[in-house]
Amino acid sequence: MNALQQSANAVRILSIDAVEAAQSGHPGMPLGMADIATVLWQRFLRHNPANPYWFNRDRFVLSNGHGSMLLYALLHLTGYGVSLDDLKQFRQLHSKTPGHPEFGETPGVETTTGPLGQGFANAVGMALAEALLAYEYNKEDLTLVDHHTYAFVGDGCLMEGISHEVASLAGTLALGKLIVFYDSNHISIDGHTDNWFGDDTAMRFRAYHWHVIDEVDGHDFEAIEAAIYEARAETAKPSLIICRTTIGFASPLAGSERAHGAPLGAQNIQHVRDALNWQNKAFSLPAHIYAEWQVHDAKAHEDAWLLQCHHYQARYPEQYQTFLRRINGDLPDDWPSLTHEFVQKCVAKPQNLATRKSSQACLDYFGPLLPELFGGSADLTASNNTDWHKSVPLAAKQCQGNYLHYGVREFGMAAMMNGMSLHGGFIPYGGTFLVFSDYARNAIRLSALMRQRVIYVLTHDSIGLGEDGPTHQPIEHAAMLRLTPNLNVWRPADLTETAVAWQEALSTRFTPSALLLSRQTLPALNHDLNLTDIARGGYILSDEDDFELILIATGSEVQLMVKAATILRQQGIATRMVSMPCCERFLAQDRDYQEKILPNAMRKRIAVEAGSRDYWYRFVGLDGQVIGLDRFGVSAPATDAYAYLGITVEAIVAAAHHLIQHSS
Repeated sequence: MNALQQSANAVRILSIDAVEAAQSGHPGMPLGMADIATVLWQRFLRHNPANPYWFNRDRFVLSNGHGSMLLYALLHLTGYGVSLDDLKQFRQLHSKTPGHPEFGETPGVETTTGPLGQGFANAVGMALAEALLAYEYNKEDLTLVDHHTYAFVGDGCLMEGISHEVASLAGTLALGKLIVFYDSNHISIDGHTDNWFGDDTAMRFRAYHWHVIDEVDGHDFEAIEAAIYEARAETAKPSLIICRTTIGFASPLAGSERAHGAPLGAQNIQHVRDALNWQNKAFSLPAHIYAEWQVHDAKAHEDAWLLQCHHYQARYPEQYQTFLRRINGDLPDDWPSLTHEFVQKCVAKPQNLATRKSSQACLDYFGPLLPELFGGSADLTASNNTDWHKSVPLAAKQCQGNYLHYGVREFGMAAMMNGMSLHGGFIPYGGTFLVFSDYARNAIRLSALMRQRVIYVLTHDSIGLGEDGPTHQPIEHAAMLRLTPNLNVWRPADLTETAVAWQEALSTRFTPSALLLSRQTLPALNHDLNLTDIARGGYILSDEDDFELILIATGSEVQLMVKAATILRQQGIATRMVSMPCCERFLAQDRDYQEKILPNAMRKRIAVEAGSRDYWYRFVGLDGQVIGLDRFGVSAPATDAYAYLGITVEAIVAAAHHLIQHSS
C-alpha cells in the first residue's frame, strides 16, 4: 500500500470512528471523497496550520458540509488545533467538531456549510475577492494576492438553485482560480438520483463558460492529480472536476443511500478495516501516517509572502497601509470624525427624500472613504439606488471595479457577499426589494450566524411600494428579519436616520445589517435635541411634560406618528413620540436607557408600522395597541393603499382615544 493510500485511509477511518462514537453523522461522503481530499491537501493546497489566518492561503470550502468529519480529519492530520479528543467529541456540546462546519468554532474552517449549495456560492465570492484584490494591488514584480479557491460539492449542492445562479456568474466573470470538485456518486438521502437528477452536468457547466474535466476516477490518485494540474493551468475559466466516486467506499453499504446519514455500526466498521487492511484501534494512528500529512513548506510559503509585503511596503507605502487595513477589517483612523461630520451636514441641511435616495447620498459620501466597499444589486440598481458617483461596474471576464450587477440572483448575491466578507478585504453590500429578501433568507441567516459585516440594502419596504401590489409589498419581512439573532435591522425615517444607519452598519464589525428603505419621499425630521441617541436604536423624537401616551413608529410611518401627535396635543393629550429605527440596537441598551425612553409605568402605548403587527407587542404589551397589518397588501397608489388598509393618522388618533378612555 503506497503512502497516499495510507493517508487517505487514515481520513476514512478517523471519519467513521468519530461518527460511530457520536452515534450520529454522515460517514458515506468521507469514505468516498478521501482520495480526492488527500491528493489536494498533500500535493496542492497552500496553507499554514500554524497560522490559519495567513491571508494569502488557498481557501478550501466543503460545500457538502454534512461530510464534516472529512474536513475535521484533514485539519487534525495536518496540524491544526483539532486533537484526537476533539474528534472523539464529534457532534457534542461545545466541541470543536460540530455536526456541520461552523466558521469561528474550528481553526481552518473557512465558512459555515450545511445548507447545500451555499458553500459553493461562498467559494465563488472568495474567488471574486481574490481576483479583485489581485487586480487592485499586485504589481508586475510584486504580488500580494495570489491564491486558489477550492470547493467540494455533491449532487445535492448542484441540485440547489443557488448553484445555477453562482456558477453562471462565475463563468461570466472568468474566475480562473476557482476549482470545484464535484463528488458525482449519484446518491442522495432518498436514494439513487436517476429519477430526479438527470442533468448533463458537464454540458451544463460548459454552457456556463467553465472548464470541465469529466469522468475522473475519484479513487485514482494519478487521475486526480492530473485533473488538478489541468485545472490550475486554465486561468481564463473556473474549473469543474467531475469525480466519479462510490459513497461509503470499502463498506458493505458502498453505493447505497444507507451509507449517507447514519453510523455504519461496529460490524460494518470492522468490514472497512479489513477491506483497507487497517490494523490500528479506533482513534489510533501510527507515527508514519502523521509524518506523511505534515505540511513541510507552510512556513516557507508564508515567509516568502511576508518578504513580498516588506518590499511592497517600502515601494508603495500608502497602498500597502490601505491593503493592510482592509485585510485586517479596520476602518480608517479618522472614521469617527468623518462620519460625524457627514451626519451633522444631514441635520444642518434637511431634505425630503425617499430613504433609498438618502442611502445613495450616504454611499456618495462614504464610498470614497472606503475602497473596501463593494456594492451590487440583484438587477434593481436604479430602484435600489445602490450605485454611487464613483461606482465602476464589473464587466464580463473583467474582475476590476467596485460594483457588480448580480442579475436576478438574490440568493446567489447574498451568499457570494458572505464569501467576500469571509475572504477579507471587502465590506460587501447588495440590494433588492425587501419582499425578495425571501429569496436570500438562508444566506442572510448565515451572515448572522457567522457574524459577518455584510450589508443588505432592502428597498420598497412597505405598502408604500404602491401599484405593484401584494406580490411586491412586504408584510411579514421586517419582523422575520428582526427575529434573526445577531442581525441589526435598520428602518430609518429620513436622511439623518439613514446616515446613522449606514455609519453603524459600516462600523459594526461582527454584525450584518439590513437597511429597510422607502420607495416614497419622506419628510425630514427635527433632530436638534436627539442626534446622539439615534445610534441607540430608539430615541425620543419629541416629548411633552407629564405625557400620558407614547407613540412608537419606524421608517415611513414616523411621519404619520408626527401628524397624529400634533392632533392629539391640540386636543390636550400630552404625547411622547419615539422613533425606533433599529429595535435590536434599542434592546441591546441598558435597562436605564430603555426605561428612560419607554417608562414601564406608562402602559398607554401605540406602535405604528405598515407590516406585521405581532412583533411590536413586545414594546406596547398586551394592554397597548399596534397599528399594522395582518393581511397582504393591495394594488393601488401608495396613499390609497395606506388609507384602504387602515395605516392612517386617523387610526392612530382613534387608538389613542380608546386607550385613554379605557385605561384604569
